[in-house]
Amino acid sequence: MGKPKHYRPPGKKKEGNAARYVTRSQAIKILQVSLSDFRKLCIHKGVFPREPKKKVKGNHHTYYHLKDVMYILHDPLLEKFREIRAYKKKIKKAKAKKNDELAKLLTSRAPSYKLDMVIRDRYPTFIDALRDLDDPLTMVHLFAMLPAIDRLKIEVKRIHNCRRLCHEWQAYISRAHKLRKVFVAVKGTYYQAEVDGQKITWLAPHARQQVLTDDIDFNVMLTFLEFYETLLGFVNFQLYHSINVKYPPILDPRLEALAADLYALSRYFDANYRPSVQEPQVAGSSKSEQEQEESNLRLAQLQHQLPANEPGALMHLVQDASSEVEEDAATRDCKNLFRNKKFFLSREVPRESLLFVIPAFGGIVSWEGDGAPFSEADDSITHQIVDRPTQGHVYLSREYVQPQWVYDCVNARIILPTEPYTVGRDPPPHLSPFVDDEAEGYVPDYAKTIKQLQAAVKSDIKPLPGTGNDDLDSSQNMLAEGFINRTEAMEAAEKKRQMMLLEKQYHDELKMELQGVSRENKQNSENTESEEQSLPDVEEPIAEDPSRLMMSRRKRGLAKAIEIGKQRKKDHVEKLKERKRNIEAAQKSEKKHKKAQLT
Repeated sequence: MGKPKHYRPPGKKKEGNAARYVTRSQAIKILQVSLSDFRKLCIHKGVFPREPKKKVKGNHHTYYHLKDVMYILHDPLLEKFREIRAYKKKIKKAKAKKNDELAKLLTSRAPSYKLDMVIRDRYPTFIDALRDLDDPLTMVHLFAMLPAIDRLKIEVKRIHNCRRLCHEWQAYISRAHKLRKVFVAVKGTYYQAEVDGQKITWLAPHARQQVLTDDIDFNVMLTFLEFYETLLGFVNFQLYHSINVKYPPILDPRLEALAADLYALSRYFDANYRPSVQEPQVAGSSKSEQEQEESNLRLAQLQHQLPANEPGALMHLVQDASSEVEEDAATRDCKNLFRNKKFFLSREVPRESLLFVIPAFGGIVSWEGDGAPFSEADDSITHQIVDRPTQGHVYLSREYVQPQWVYDCVNARIILPTEPYTVGRDPPPHLSPFVDDEAEGYVPDYAKTIKQLQAAVKSDIKPLPGTGNDDLDSSQNMLAEGFINRTEAMEAAEKKRQMMLLEKQYHDELKMELQGVSRENKQNSENTESEEQSLPDVEEPIAEDPSRLMMSRRKRGLAKAIEIGKQRKKDHVEKLKERKRNIEAAQKSEKKHKKAQLT
């Protein structure tokens, strides 16, 4: 009888994957914790399973790196979990002995743990926390919309905390004008903000009744939520202090009772925002006071050296420089998009989303209900957001648009025409700002229209080849009248370009006739040349690319996979174009059918 396959002599140390990786059951034995506590520790510490190249114990096991397990072993959180487990045994023992008073006393004094040190350990800098904020925001926004169910351990207190964190985050993004993209999909509303150069994308579900299924392990999700709540609290604290606003905010109880938390936070910002002229100093420090007096004395001496007709100019210069907030071009564009525009929200539109988006782009918004800043009868309202087939009472001093108009204006960064979004009409397609149309190879018609409008706003319209400045001037003049006139102007310019090409071709033919060469002879010669060139291609087999022959098998397969991906993209584009042609043909046939019925 021979030796087993993985025979190792006694006393010899493990080597390779057997020494570097352990299974989950082995990790639990090393840490001496239960499976639920091990999952919590892994989630909090950011330890995830690994996939070794050679699985020593078999493919049906979950493997962890031994260094990760030893990292958890020396964490203070492990001792806290053991202490909590021992304390729960005391409570269980008191209940078993029917000692209810002792059980209540022990329950009220149960130990708890905090994840503050874990957050600081995993995210040494604030930028690291911002980079990892996509999943926390999505999870917190999800639980903010869920119902409280005791069976699944989803408590009311936790739901309220998630809603508070969401509103605090949205209030900062709206106040600092950091929102960049919005897209309304079936799953919910996708948002993208840019904070300190980091793009943060999250998904907020629609405000509807959520149905919870039994195939989801809510214990794991609640463990993730516990970590994400702490992380988002730290991020909100840092962001609020960066604009000199106290955290946590104290809201108006009347607005909180009316579920107007976001508007209450905006009012809190207005009341507590103050630009920092100087750094805060510790009270009672004589050294800081002495330094302040010396700096004031230097400023006063410099001020006396300024011209007499500019009193206090240096002081104003210092204050302006210190109170000025650095804003990039994107922030300025977002801040001025809805400037001097007042919006009123009807009761059927998504109020929370629009209350977040419109102020983020410089607009003033109100709604139908108690606690609103102004009523529907206000004459200064410029736009009313309506999502119903018809509108009863109409004010002539404002425009009635659908909610999609706001989101499309935000993504395009211009004020789009309101005519396609009026009440009762089918709006244009809601295009995703997260898709690069040029990279995909297919640009929708409405995307081309938006690009033309953006170029018109920026006065960056370039003439087509073969057109002159007269066509450009006429198109710009027609743009002032509206969007439809611009389309007609572009069509007229295209026709003129074709006419110029035909005229050039006519002049070339005249020259050839003068030289004694007819058009038919030229075409025959071109046909014979093309046939001669095509004959060798038919006879000879297609030679493979020599660079492909020099590749290794792995690189050759990678190149083939790239070609297959490109071909799939082309097929997808052709499918979209075919679908578009079918829709246009159906629309034309429907119009003809209607005209035939009318006649």
